[in-house]
Amino acid sequence: MTDSTRLTIGELATRTGVAVRTIRFYCDEGLLDVQRTSAGHRVFDPSAAERLMLLRRLRSFGIGLVAIGDVLAGARSIEEVIAAERAALDHELDALSRRRSLLRAVEHCAPDSLNLLAAVTDPQAARDALGRFWRRQLTPLPTAVIDDFIDMNVPEPAADARPEHLIAYAELVATVTDPALSAAMFDTIRHRGTPGIRDERRLLAEVADACLSAAPLVAAGRAPTPGAELDHYVDAHATARGLADTPAFRRQLLADAEGADQLRRYWRLTATLTGEMVTSGAAHLWLFDALAASTP
Repeated sequence: MTDSTRLTIGELATRTGVAVRTIRFYCDEGLLDVQRTSAGHRVFDPSAAERLMLLRRLRSFGIGLVAIGDVLAGARSIEEVIAAERAALDHELDALSRRRSLLRAVEHCAPDSLNLLAAVTDPQAARDALGRFWRRQLTPLPTAVIDDFIDMNVPEPAADARPEHLIAYAELVATVTDPALSAAMFDTIRHRGTPGIRDERRLLAEVADACLSAAPLVAAGRAPTPGAELDHYVDAHATARGLADTPAFRRQLLADAEGADQLRRYWRLTATLTGEMVTSGAAHLWLFDALAASTP
């Protein structure tokens, strides 16, 4: 290519409408290929005009220079860069919505609730606290099973959550730091007052199955009553101890279940966030109440 077919920086500016100083900046950033004449002047291949216009179009969408450099170098497609930018923007908008919702909740809450709400200013830290609580509770179940439980039973407020939802979430996070709740939850899930558990992992898995079987009845608004669902639950506990399902055994389980009252507030707060979705806790409490109804 001869000098006569190359574009000077002024000609490139005229052809594209981009200021000379801006073209110099892009050259310095390595985004435009440039050569020098013997006199030291910048000259460009005519294709630089198309490259410069692509660069400017991408900049008009707010794409950063590093990402644009990847596109110009062929390392990433335009579609990939645009998708990544949109995802980053979605994240920023969610963060702003969460902050706005939190400020609205502060406006609606009592002054002494300020510390409570401060605990959920970091959504990830708040959810991690709930996750740690349940991982301790559900050991020794496999990690994948515990992860599924957390996904289903540990709600996270929407980015635009109403004040009452954020307040309920903050209270929920606060409850899991209470050692009394932790002990009550652990003991009640396992009926620790009835000794002799031989295989804790199997017991927890069977209890989870019993809760799943009771969930449709809870969703339908059925009153807790004896039936196959309760039989499954009691049999899980009896089998785990090598015992039979007898009236005396059920009375013992019911005595253990008295601690369930400490858990109701936790699951009521959870229900505030989940709405109509039936949690494992709601199904578990239904089974407790059915046990009471079945035991004279």
